[in-house]
Amino acid sequence: MRLLPKSFKANKRERGIELFLLFCASVSILTTLGIVAVLLFETVDFFREVSIVSFFTDTEWTPLFAQKRFGIWPLLIGTILISGIAMLVALPAGLLSSLYLSEYAPDRVRRVVKPVLEILAGIPTVVYGYFALLFVTPLLQKFLPGLSGFNALSPGIVMGIMILPLVSSLSEDAMQAVPRSLREGAYALGSTNLQVSFRIVIPAAFSGITASFILAVSRAIGETMIVAIAAGQQPRLTANPLVPIETMTAYIVQVSMGDTPVGTLEYKTIFVVGMMLFLSTLVLNVLSQRLRARFREVYR
Repeated sequence: MRLLPKSFKANKRERGIELFLLFCASVSILTTLGIVAVLLFETVDFFREVSIVSFFTDTEWTPLFAQKRFGIWPLLIGTILISGIAMLVALPAGLLSSLYLSEYAPDRVRRVVKPVLEILAGIPTVVYGYFALLFVTPLLQKFLPGLSGFNALSPGIVMGIMILPLVSSLSEDAMQAVPRSLREGAYALGSTNLQVSFRIVIPAAFSGITASFILAVSRAIGETMIVAIAAGQQPRLTANPLVPIETMTAYIVQVSMGDTPVGTLEYKTIFVVGMMLFLSTLVLNVLSQRLRARFREVYR
């Protein structure tokens, strides 16, 4: 193939297109840097008035009360609790559903089930929130009489249902990418369908499955409307899923509703909580990259 002359490459029009494409590619990076800069500036300003030691050691979070306490642990534990419940629902169900779609379902069934499953991802989260509050919670109260009207269990279950398509779709794509020759070799050695699924397909697709799990965890940690509606707004340091709690995202919604004056210490708490959310997702993404690098298999 004949190479284009250098004079053509240096053409101003081509150079302009190149710069435009570079700008488009840089938008996400510039946006992330801007968000980090705002969070960092406000967080530093917050810690000028509040001890960072008390922030990480205090067990009460009452910045909107007369007696102000700034311990992040009640919000952090509440976020972990609901996200953990969601993971207990989404990860096993998502993995098994993706395994069925990839290894057992006929093509006709797959073409119908997968789009229907992914419809769940298009439902507004506020609908999930009221579904958890008005349907799931009363249903659970029939079996758990001690369950409060606002609790961690109901939004955790519904959140797991919400992110289930994310796990299922990405995991199924990773399984479909496993070379057919690996399956055929295992079948030729006398393996059953179940053995091929768990000993060949899942290990080979582990990198993509792990990425879907980490992405789902990040999605659960950052979810707002479900927990704001159904979990309550009572920051408490507890692992009991039957009582009202508050997550980091729900607190940000509470303060951002307009009752807190801009520039006050109480208002700055939303930025420090936002920084904690950012660091949490950053740690998860770094962990995902390390796991993918460690367990990635190269098949030729």
